[in-house]
Amino acid sequence: MKEEQDYLKDIAEIRSMMERSSKFLSLSGWAGILAGTYALVGAWIAHSLLKFRPDEFFYSYSNLINVLLTAAGVLGLALVSALLDSRRKANKREESAWNATSRRLLVSMAVPLFAGGILIFILISNGLIGLAAPLTLLFYGLALYNAGHFTIKEVRVMGFVQMLLGLLNAFFVGYGLLFWAIGFGVVHVLYGIYMHFRYER
Repeated sequence: MKEEQDYLKDIAEIRSMMERSSKFLSLSGWAGILAGTYALVGAWIAHSLLKFRPDEFFYSYSNLINVLLTAAGVLGLALVSALLDSRRKANKREESAWNATSRRLLVSMAVPLFAGGILIFILISNGLIGLAAPLTLLFYGLALYNAGHFTIKEVRVMGFVQMLLGLLNAFFVGYGLLFWAIGFGVVHVLYGIYMHFRYER
């Protein structure tokens, strides 16, 4: 009986090692909460301070550069927070955050994000600002779905949610900033809280 238990324990340890080697497990709930908070603050700045109101496909906005800089600042803060927190979590587990799995994860996310970024830039340069929010949500959702192959299943679920929000936003273009705040803000905060209580407590 004891020998059988030892075998089961060995199998569990091997399975755990294989899981760590094939999945990127250094994602942090706090990074999600911070990213969502940055997005909500950025949406508030765009709406309240910059008076950004894209309510149609074609939109002429003279102060667009400030909105784009705000969005870039939100993205930069979110990336730095995610990288630092993932590194902290990996060090705590005595693992490297930069390994073959994390590289595959980044590549799988980079392809839709890069293609989407170019498309959105082309549309904005042609005055189609109203499509920026739904397309950022849609391509980000696709990137998360791809990333779900290399990390926990909840990331793929969040990808589906982002894609759904992007498609809904395409029907209601006048609410782009609201959908953007829900997708990048509220969804990230809820995901981060779930991650913290599900995996980090």
